[in-house]
Formats: sequence, structure tokens, C-alpha cells
Amino acid sequence: MTPKPVKITDTTFRDAHQSLMATRMRTDAMLPIAEKIDQVGFFSIEMWGGATFDVCIRYLAEDPWERIRVLKRHIKNTPFQMLLRGQNVVGYRNYPDDVVIKFVEKAAENGIDIFRVFDALNDVRNMEVAIKTIKKCGKHAQGSICYTISPVHTIEYYVDVAKKLAELECDSICIKDMAGMLAPKPAYELITTLKKEVGLPVHLHSHSTSGMVMMTYLRACDAGVDILDTAFSPLAWGTSQPPVESVVAALKGTPYDTGLNLELLHEIAEYFQELREKYYDPLKLINPKSERVDPSILIHQIPGGMFSNLLEQLKEQNALHRLKDVLEEVPIVRKELGYPPLVTPTSQLVGIQAVFNVLSGKRYSIVPKEVKDYVKGFYGKPPAPIDEKVKKLIIGDEEPITCRPADLLEPALNKIPEEVKPYIESEEDKLTHALFPQVALEFFKKRKAKREEAKTGIPPEKIAELEEAAAVSVAIAAYLASSRGIKALIPVRAKGTVSPWVLAGRQSLTE
Repeated sequence: MTPKPVKITDTTFRDAHQSLMATRMRTDAMLPIAEKIDQVGFFSIEMWGGATFDVCIRYLAEDPWERIRVLKRHIKNTPFQMLLRGQNVVGYRNYPDDVVIKFVEKAAENGIDIFRVFDALNDVRNMEVAIKTIKKCGKHAQGSICYTISPVHTIEYYVDVAKKLAELECDSICIKDMAGMLAPKPAYELITTLKKEVGLPVHLHSHSTSGMVMMTYLRACDAGVDILDTAFSPLAWGTSQPPVESVVAALKGTPYDTGLNLELLHEIAEYFQELREKYYDPLKLINPKSERVDPSILIHQIPGGMFSNLLEQLKEQNALHRLKDVLEEVPIVRKELGYPPLVTPTSQLVGIQAVFNVLSGKRYSIVPKEVKDYVKGFYGKPPAPIDEKVKKLIIGDEEPITCRPADLLEPALNKIPEEVKPYIESEEDKLTHALFPQVALEFFKKRKAKREEAKTGIPPEKIAELEEAAAVSVAIAAYLASSRGIKALIPVRAKGTVSPWVLAGRQSLTE
């Protein structure tokens, strides 16, 4: 048999920790091992996009743009890959075209080489602007089809979506199996059909959730798959990807041999194992349920990131004991909403609606605005018609739109409120604000405060106190200079407080 080496993409810096630990890996945890990962010979490193952008500014107080630049200084040979949610960019709703275009341009400029573009509903209209911009930037556009199982999601359906992506001049096609439901037989059939009828390289992304992934990957190799997604073993399995070491070892000596060095992979895996043992496990960042094989995924179809979010939502409501009820409700809601694939943002919409239906005790008595917008067509065209009774409950007699949702949106990039402008330092900041206005402003304020503290060594709240003390001391000095008869003035201070004189003296030490 003719050798056909399979290429490997590493997801440890993005989807692996997004699936297992709600995207909490920091940039400084990536840097010590970055150069060794660069030596492996991966097809690409997925290290940006998806939930990383939001989590960086919302929880980690990190600039996501800086993450690309810093990692690029350490990883110079392996292409950087990101997950782009089409017209949703890295958010949870459709954004205007000017935001999408500028985001792609700046991401490419900062160092992203491969853009994996998907739309939660497989509505190619929502991917078109992003893909065309990627091509204009001279970067690799990977069009994705979100794999799911339903009466409407057939091989013919997926091939039709892939053909539309090929017409947009995509460089490759990704089968995005976000819930790990792709079985060996349909994987073989889908990949062989795509290779025959579309002719572009096929990249398979899957998760270990159902327990089938290793068999599916091997059958995918038989079908001619070009690239597989994996993660390093300490952050693999469960709702994450299969381990790179195991995949490389399994394919060794076969026509699909990756040629990657197992010893180097093991050395890198040891770093992530130590990271887990020292930091992630003591902090309980990884829920044990996210690491288990769960064949029930074949029924509820919940992907890794969505599962960890559901656990968090139920935990906040002290309702973890209702998890089984929510998992049973998810496929019912999904069917009623037209079988959307469960991937961001539709996974969140279906998930939160299922939670409300279970916890409220009356189905659709509470409907979030986002679910209403979905039913109105503001996210795109559902794969199947929405249940008429449910539609009536949610939007009454209102008619859904039929145009591309972004056609209704006004340009937003330069609509920056006056109170935000002092914090804007770059075009990247404008984008960050356009995507997450409230979260971005808080992030900008923290960034400024952190810089002030780094400059003076004094926390921002203390700086205000020192400035007040300095003003008092200046006023006293001026008064003394104008009052020859007064030799000294000692201000009275409340017991237990620091003297303004002391504060002024301390301030002089910091100048």
C-alpha cells in the first residue's frame, strides 16, 4: 500500500483546555513548553479563537492579541491556527461585516496562519465574508462542516455544504465533530465522498466523549483523511481530543505513519502532567465528569465545552442533581428548534433553554432573548423547520427574517463611547470593545491599573491616597512659608491612621 502519512494538529493550547477546564490555561503556562512543541513537526497548533478571547479578557486579565504575539516569538516554524465562528467571530452573536473583516485582518497581521471557519447552523452565508477576507490576506481558509446526527443531516447534506465552501475557494475542509459522535462507518463514507466530490484536503476534528474516537480516526485514515486533531495526554480524553502520543504510536509502521518523535511527545506530555498536578488539579479546574467516557453523548449530543458549561450553570443554582433531567431535555429542545448542531453559540442556546425548562417546571415559560432571536432567524437558517407550537410560544405571530442576518446590522467598529476612548490604544482594542463592550472596558481599566502599579510599585488605590497626602503637605508648606511667626505645624490625625507627613515621605521614595 502506498504510504500516505497523516498530519497532526495539536489542540492543547485551545480546544483541549476549553473542553476540560473552561479555557483557563494562561499564556505564561504555555511559554515554557512552546519551543519544544515547535520542534515536533505538527501541521499546525490551534492556540486561539473559540472561547479563548472572551476568557482572556473576562477571567484571566490577559490581552488575547498579546497571546498571539508572545507565542509567535517562541514558535517560529509551526503555523498558528484559530477557530473563527464565522459572522459570530469569537463571540456569541452575529457582528457587522466591518468587525468581521477588520478582525480577520488584524488576526492575520498578528500571526494567525490558518483560520478554521464554521457556522453553528452550517449556514454558509454566515461564513462568506470571513472566508473572502482570509483569502485576501493570503492565509489558509479552512471551511468547516459541523457534524451532528439528525434526520436532516445526511451525507448529501454535508457534501452540499462542502461544495459551497469550495466555491468560496477554501483551502481545506474540516469535519468538526464537536461532540465526538462520528462513528467509524459514517466517517469512512463521509470522507471518501468528500474526497471524491469536493477534492479538497480533509481535516478531522473530534472529541473522545463517546469512546469511539480512536476507531473513527483509524477508519478516517483508511478513507484518506489528511489531518487529525489531537492533544497531549494530560489534557486529552473525555470531552477533549484523543492523545497525540497514542495516535502517533497506533499509526507507527502503517501507511499513515505520522513520522513524529514519540520520545519528544512524551517529554512534552510530562510538562503538562506536572502543570496539572501543581496547579489545575489542586484548584479543581478540571471536573472529573468531563474526563469520563460518556456514550450517552450519542443521545443528548452535548459537546465538551457545552457539557462543562452546563455543569457550571447547575452548580451555581445548586441543582447538579438535575443533570440527568437536563441531559434528557436537550435533545427534545434541539428537535423543537430545528435540529441545530450543538456548537457555540447554538449549544449555549439549546443548553440554557433546557436548563430553564427543567428548573422552572414549565417548558418555555422562561425564554432568554438569545433563544427568541434564534427563532426570529437572527442567527441564520435552521437545518430544519422550527416546531410551530414552540415558535408560537416563543415569538407569537412574528415572522422570522429570511435574509442574511448581518445584512441588517450597521457598522460598529468606530462607535466607541467617549468614556471608553481614553483606554483605546490600538485597532485591536477597538475590536475587543466591539466584540465585548462591557467586559472590554473592565479589562482596559484593569490593564491600566496594572501598568500603574508596575510603574510605581504601588497599588492604584494607594496612589490616590498618596496624591491627597501630597496635596496636604504642599498646602502646609505654602502656609508656613507665608507665616513667619509660625515655626512648626503638626497636623492632628485620627488614631490608627497614617500621618500625611509619613505618606508624603513614602511618596518621595517612589519617584
